[in-house]
Amino acid sequence: MAGFRVPGPPLNGLRVVPHPAVMLILEFGPSQPTLEDGAGRRHRGSLVAGPGFGSGGGVRAWGEQVECVQVRLSPVVAGAVLGDSPADLAGSLVSLDDLWGREASRIRERLSDIPSWEKRFAFMDALLARRLEARSPVDPAVAWAWNRIVVSRGVVRVDHLAAELGWSRKRLWSRFHSHLGIPPKYAAKLVRFDHAVHRLVAGEGVARVAADGGYCDQSHLHRDVVEFTGTTPATVLSEPFLTVDDRAWPTVGHPPEPNFS
Repeated sequence: MAGFRVPGPPLNGLRVVPHPAVMLILEFGPSQPTLEDGAGRRHRGSLVAGPGFGSGGGVRAWGEQVECVQVRLSPVVAGAVLGDSPADLAGSLVSLDDLWGREASRIRERLSDIPSWEKRFAFMDALLARRLEARSPVDPAVAWAWNRIVVSRGVVRVDHLAAELGWSRKRLWSRFHSHLGIPPKYAAKLVRFDHAVHRLVAGEGVARVAADGGYCDQSHLHRDVVEFTGTTPATVLSEPFLTVDDRAWPTVGHPPEPNFS
């Protein structure tokens, strides 16, 4: 969870980089953020996007005088929290109003009334916890497979996952896809990319990242970065949605408040 404030100048088409999570954006500022989905369509207000949203580099964010809370939800809990299966969200974007109805408006009003980021984060934490407790979790076997992919940083083989579960590859593909909306091989690819691209942003060399990250060679890494971001490993280093991650998504401490001013 992180808070974003854009006091000005306005966001001017920042590229959205895919992430292995369901992205929830709750806006409450004077103006609504806008996402352009790469097909010329623009979406305004509070939004939910599935894992891998932004692949290809065509999705961009716009806005001025924007304030919002952004939450990254693991796909294994997102369905329970949102009340909609991640299988219906994979790689796509929906309005939070369509999912939560009037509750979305009430939450925006509450966030606007709360005077500090710390209290907003506490409010959202309690809200998401309540929604999670009220609904059934994802299939435990599918959750285990997802967590194995994350822990391995996307390097685990799909056939090994199936063998450990005592399933066929076909059954694993079917159950995983029906619950999370993406096949396990793509999930591993997305997790591997996310880990690799953040190492590149941190200043590590392409050869080392490729060798350590489960890629066949540098060309393999190059192809994946281009596929997910629409740009090369050398260019992706300055992408704002990646360079802000060390502040927006810390491994310890309270959720911070980055801004793009």
